[in-house]
Amino acid sequence: MEANNLNVLFLSLGEFDDLSQGSVHIDIMKQFAKEHSVYLVCKRERRTEKPTELTEEFGLHVLRVRTGNIKNTNIIEKGLSTVMIEPQFVAAVKKYFREVKFDLVLYTTPPITFADVVKYVKKRDGARSYLMLKDIFPQNSVDIGMISKNGPKGLIYRFFRAKEKELYRLSDHIGCMSKANVQYIITNNPEVDSSVVEECPNMIAAVDMSVDMATRVSVRQKYGIPIDKTVFVYGGNLGKPQGIPFLIRCLSKVNNYQSKHPVDILNKAYILIVGGGTEYGVLEAFMREQQPANMKLISSLPREDYNAMVGSCDVGLIFLDHRFTIPNFPSRMLSYMQAKMPILAVTDPNTDVGEVIVNGRFGWWCESNSTKAVVTSIRDICKEAVEDGVYKMGVNGWNYVNEYYSPDVGYQTIMKHM
Repeated sequence: MEANNLNVLFLSLGEFDDLSQGSVHIDIMKQFAKEHSVYLVCKRERRTEKPTELTEEFGLHVLRVRTGNIKNTNIIEKGLSTVMIEPQFVAAVKKYFREVKFDLVLYTTPPITFADVVKYVKKRDGARSYLMLKDIFPQNSVDIGMISKNGPKGLIYRFFRAKEKELYRLSDHIGCMSKANVQYIITNNPEVDSSVVEECPNMIAAVDMSVDMATRVSVRQKYGIPIDKTVFVYGGNLGKPQGIPFLIRCLSKVNNYQSKHPVDILNKAYILIVGGGTEYGVLEAFMREQQPANMKLISSLPREDYNAMVGSCDVGLIFLDHRFTIPNFPSRMLSYMQAKMPILAVTDPNTDVGEVIVNGRFGWWCESNSTKAVVTSIRDICKEAVEDGVYKMGVNGWNYVNEYYSPDVGYQTIMKHM
């Protein structure tokens, strides 16, 4: 089949309830749909009480497969549901797409349990396969103590490590989030041909999510956020990968310093946390106990309200647990860049996300093992805000995301192999 008329199968663990909204997965699928026929297979968790269903939306064939619960559940149900995805997806492809011959199958991690689906489509149709590697599991869970390589949990590790290796073996090409990810995969998986591993980072459409001054004032007033402060916002998942205990120590140090030094420039900082996850209750307890004057915690908001909230802030925050040995590259940064907001990344030294941010001149970086470094960074940023340096860095981020992270860049990266 000609490269300009492909049947493309996209496998994802996402739910994609609203394809009108942009995301790193939706935007790349829509980019492919401009030239090709795209078939999306995604999950629909049991808690929705909805059946497996095939629809057509925004030029995409969307097959939502009923699965077990994976999000916001206990680790046993999550593990079993994740393992069951393979046979459920294979059965769904056989039933709903038996007459479609796929030329290319795209899939992301998480999860790593797509191997049987990829193997089936490659054998049945002779399709090319491309893995868009978003995280490195199970090592990421080992790093933060969720599973271990030894003892009873070692069985879990070895099972998923075998699945990971099989997925790499089945992939004709592996697109990684950054240079550090490429090097990690090659170094720790010597059986993988280094020539098939390349950079293919998250991609997102060029949608300006910044807001005008009137909206900024209105949103801040609505949520009781000061107009005259430099607002640092953390938006997204509040789970173990984010190193919430360290984040709380940072919040405590900032709060104590602001209380003792009311005229210091650090008092211009206001920290807003918007999100949910397994560690939300820990942060909620901290806020209730300390009642900090210049901090606020808000549970998850509707997408439109969340976007307006983020766009009304000044600096985006990224936190990663210092124990990580794998080079995480959070997609959260893209929404900040869309809002023309610079980023303060507080991470382990193994990821190169800080290097990218600093070299791109759209933010700052410090290690997630020093509360002093974090407080110093926040103080320095407050000084730059007075001189309008924060705004200029936000514009740099907007330019960077359009040049390096657009869906067309990702599309061209993948299609050159076809």
